[in-house]
Amino acid sequence: MTRRSLASLAVNAALVGASAVTLLPLAWMVSVSLMPPGEAASASRLWPSAPTLEHYRALFTRLDVVRYALNSALLASVVTALSLLLNSMAGYAFAKLRFAGRDRVFRVLLAALVVPGQLGMLPLFLLLKQLGLVSTYAGVVIPGLASIFGIFLVRQHALSLPDSILDAARVDGASELRIYWSIALPALRPILVTLGLFTFIGTWNDFLWPLIVLSDERMFTLPVALANLLGEHAQDAEVMMAGAVVTVLPMVALFLALQRSYLAGVAGGGVKG
Repeated sequence: MTRRSLASLAVNAALVGASAVTLLPLAWMVSVSLMPPGEAASASRLWPSAPTLEHYRALFTRLDVVRYALNSALLASVVTALSLLLNSMAGYAFAKLRFAGRDRVFRVLLAALVVPGQLGMLPLFLLLKQLGLVSTYAGVVIPGLASIFGIFLVRQHALSLPDSILDAARVDGASELRIYWSIALPALRPILVTLGLFTFIGTWNDFLWPLIVLSDERMFTLPVALANLLGEHAQDAEVMMAGAVVTVLPMVALFLALQRSYLAGVAGGGVKG
């Protein structure tokens, strides 16, 4: 074998090894969720002695998983759709529209990226309380409508749009809104798919903010509802893992379905400053 072939083989072997290490916790999670009650704690096993779906049945009977999953799906869909609209508009404006203080405002936004989101939770909660939005879905949705990271991501991609095409559309009499909708949005589709995937998964998996805002159990999202259930059964590792599988599996399927568009968005993102 040539030196290049050996190097390629070594790289591929390292990638396979890293993938196995990454997937092992997920495989163990699924395995434990299929074990008979108490087996995970009483024996060091990697595979159930008698696979059972009892714990999944317990989730759907003891906890209305379908309702909470629909709550999570609704919130994630609404947040994703609205955030894509607002982030794409703001990112396009920062990239292609000229207005006073544009660069200074953008630099301030970038500086705010270093501030942990947890620091803003208390003032945000107090603001929502004054607006009467605590224990409402609007209180969960509004904080996720726009993000500095989303604006930055769209802006970097929008910088690669040719100015000549936009100027030609302006000469033809197209409004800025028409240019954004008919020219910019189709060109930004790859990065919007990537941002949408990030936003949907992040909202679906979000635990802390819905826990703070929502007090009505019927409105709980899936992570919050599962945490309440598992708090009563902290020693039942099999039920805990079944709940984790129910939460994670839809997101894995979504990522696999959109991975081609996701990779296109990451690879095609502009890096101009």
